[in-house]
Amino acid sequence: MPNTIAQLLAEPALLQREAETILKRHSAALKAAAKTSWPALQPRLAQVLPELLGLYLQLYGDLFDCYYQLEQLLKLLAKSAAQRPDYLQAEDSAPQTWHKSHQALGSACYVDLFAGNFDGLKQRIPYLKQTGINYLHLMPLFKAPEPNSDGGYAVSDYRSTMPSLGTMAELSSLMQQLHQEGIRPVLDFVFNHTSDEHRWAEKAKAGDPAYRDYYFFLTEAERDRYAPTLREIFPEIRRGSFTQDKNSGLWVWTTFNSFQWDLNYANPAVFSAMAEEMLFLANQGAAVLRLDALAFVWKEAGTNCENLPKAHLLIKAFNAVARIAAPALQFKSEAIVHPDEVVKYIAPNECQLSYNPLLMALLWNSLATRKTRLLTESLQRRFAIDPHCSWVNYIRCHDDIGWTFDDSIAWQLGTNPDHHRQFLNHFYTGQFPGSFASGVPFQQNPVTGDCRVAGMLASLAGVDKAEAEQNHEHLEHALARIYLLNSIILSIGGLPLLYMGDELGLRNDYSYLQDPAKKDDSRWVNRVAVSTEQLAKATEPGTLSGRIYQQLQHLVKTRAGLAVLGNGTTNILYSDNPHLFCYQRELAGERLLVVVNFSEHPQYWRSDSRGSFTDALTGNQLQAGAVALSAYQVLWLTN
Repeated sequence: MPNTIAQLLAEPALLQREAETILKRHSAALKAAAKTSWPALQPRLAQVLPELLGLYLQLYGDLFDCYYQLEQLLKLLAKSAAQRPDYLQAEDSAPQTWHKSHQALGSACYVDLFAGNFDGLKQRIPYLKQTGINYLHLMPLFKAPEPNSDGGYAVSDYRSTMPSLGTMAELSSLMQQLHQEGIRPVLDFVFNHTSDEHRWAEKAKAGDPAYRDYYFFLTEAERDRYAPTLREIFPEIRRGSFTQDKNSGLWVWTTFNSFQWDLNYANPAVFSAMAEEMLFLANQGAAVLRLDALAFVWKEAGTNCENLPKAHLLIKAFNAVARIAAPALQFKSEAIVHPDEVVKYIAPNECQLSYNPLLMALLWNSLATRKTRLLTESLQRRFAIDPHCSWVNYIRCHDDIGWTFDDSIAWQLGTNPDHHRQFLNHFYTGQFPGSFASGVPFQQNPVTGDCRVAGMLASLAGVDKAEAEQNHEHLEHALARIYLLNSIILSIGGLPLLYMGDELGLRNDYSYLQDPAKKDDSRWVNRVAVSTEQLAKATEPGTLSGRIYQQLQHLVKTRAGLAVLGNGTTNILYSDNPHLFCYQRELAGERLLVVVNFSEHPQYWRSDSRGSFTDALTGNQLQAGAVALSAYQVLWLTN
């Protein structure tokens, strides 16, 4: 008698035998599809298929054609493995531990804003290498409708690039050159939704039932089963999470913009179709895929349709697919959600990398309040992750800053979290008296007044206001804040990520307000073009850009000589001075202690140790005991 799905899932030995049976049954067809890649693919299939089968049965085991769909998926994997370039196959056999290195340094950019097109980016590889970059996230570059592209996150073709940037063949050539130069390319995998102009959506609009099942076409009654429990993501642009299709009169699920149609992953054909797109991108040279909006990918009535258990199963299934057909590929989680939910996506069999939105938000919080209690308490509970995985630590990105701290910790410290978020919004949009920041609100809710904040690093750190006031002391403080923030993401543990332009101290660009296609999206204020003249200032220490760049380079080069700042453990320490943030890194008996003053006033750190320390950043010797830190000073202390 055949085993039931429940029996297979409950008994690993049964699941293993079932996977072996499937592999044996289809090995001839898979070998033919895999061609010369079969000797490498076969052992990976044998190793990973039991895991993939278990995940697949949990997702689709109740469907009558579950096994047929799985068999089609396996053929797709074999075909993709056969198409994988030789240089990527060589990387597949190597351990993927590069993101744990003390020399790993990432950056992110829009190709057109940073270099014009793919050819221009090739010309700027020397600048990237000069800066120390060995991980490069190329922001959305796939074909997307204009003006409704959501900054490229409304993809109408995953296999075509925006014509102004160049062709897919040119992108593939660029990515191979980046690999050769020791720079790992990163692409976005926008897999929660497609543009409403994607070929699947066009067929769905035309009434093709197979492609309507790729999305959610709902009657009003069906829509109303879901709608009451969903939150609005872009309330400034439109209300609700559904858009009416003009052709059918039915309601399409659109979590973000009305032109971004959510995919229906309850349909296994959608999983296979997106797995094929994912592996295509991997074979073009993507070393990492940023999983966009992954918290939203599974829908269930009566829930908020965020961070559901089957969303994790789905991502793990994509991970298993990658380990079979493109083992060097790594996933980066983009989960800008509650801190407890962020960490659930981080695991070797799910997302090996993850943005660290908690660190980002609380660094800015500590600069505004000059207090570090919320930062310390939060990271003591949530910084530790699987040792095989890495945080991607960033100061800001192409989007906005949201205040994603844990309300319970705020209450514990005597802070009303809702009021505090209002304060932070006012502070970083320059509305709070004494604020040094020049940010702009993003997606302000007309009912609650809630919003997020957009702005370039230099503008948020106070450069704009200091220069407008011609206040030398305030300018020095602004530069010290930038140095402080960079020092933390470079030393706290994980892969540090810079947004290109911030390393030069480029400021907010308000020209988006004159562009009808951009004026309603204030995130364009921090999506700034970088000119050749601006890049040249990196080596001119007399300029503001040169000072910021050279300070960053000092941090990068110092870090490159300290192995403990790579794969070492991190211990967030309590300080009795509420203005100081302290943590210790340790690796193979080597220790490095970081002390950071988040205040513009001198502070004292009291050491319980005896003897002296050496500050790795300055070479200065410091005696243990009461150590004085100047305004915004950072210490990297070794014994």
